[in-house]
Amino acid sequence: MSKAFRLTASTGIHKGDRDYQQDQVALLAHQRYNGCVLGVLADGMGGRSGGRKASDQVMMTARQLFERYSPDHDDAATVLKNMVQEAHIVIRMTAISAEQEPHSTIAAFLINPRGDCHWVHSGDSRIYHFRNGAMVQRTLDHSYVQALVDRGEITEAEANNHPHSNILVGCLGAESDPPIATHLISQLQPGDVLMACSDGVWHYFSPAELASVVESLTPREATEFLIDKARGRARGGGDNLSLVIVKIEVLEEPKKPLSMPFPPR
Repeated sequence: MSKAFRLTASTGIHKGDRDYQQDQVALLAHQRYNGCVLGVLADGMGGRSGGRKASDQVMMTARQLFERYSPDHDDAATVLKNMVQEAHIVIRMTAISAEQEPHSTIAAFLINPRGDCHWVHSGDSRIYHFRNGAMVQRTLDHSYVQALVDRGEITEAEANNHPHSNILVGCLGAESDPPIATHLISQLQPGDVLMACSDGVWHYFSPAELASVVESLTPREATEFLIDKARGRARGGGDNLSLVIVKIEVLEEPKKPLSMPFPPR
């Protein structure tokens, strides 16, 4: 970026109308590299114990790899892919002692100090990139209904209300290797917003609604508003909700005092 910038951010999580929480979300600032940030979200599945164990493994793996990450020497896309693959292996090992088969989604984005951003996802937790109040890009779910949309058999609007909207075709912890989708934003700009969220959030909003909310509210206000609104729209049947929002803003330089045309008397 040509100008100095700052990140404002917030995370939000709520169990919704479920009896227990299987989502997990974190926003991590690198201890050694100022301006290096990782947002990561996991939506666990597989019963109360299994789902939570799976999302635990995603978060543990993400933290460990991010702590060792060096933006000067490591490739961010490779680190994110390793994050998915290593978490998947650990979840498969955890399945031996879990009461039910543990699975999890992952949606993670990594912002480097120089302003480039990489993301990875597997499953139906999403990442959105907004710019100045409009959606630029979002992840495409690894789900049955997304495949129907891709083939032109149903529309995006119909996908949200499809009776099989919760069926995944790939995630972490399944017998087959998880699908891994990556994306690069070569240069973030002031006015950009990144949001990762579980299906308990995005299911209740259009991209235009999300764009409007994150543009007009601070990240903290937006997380609270979206959770409250999603819970209302779920009408007592909502899933766990989790999200992380990061907004890129211009860092205003302090104004210099005006010079006086004449010396004071």
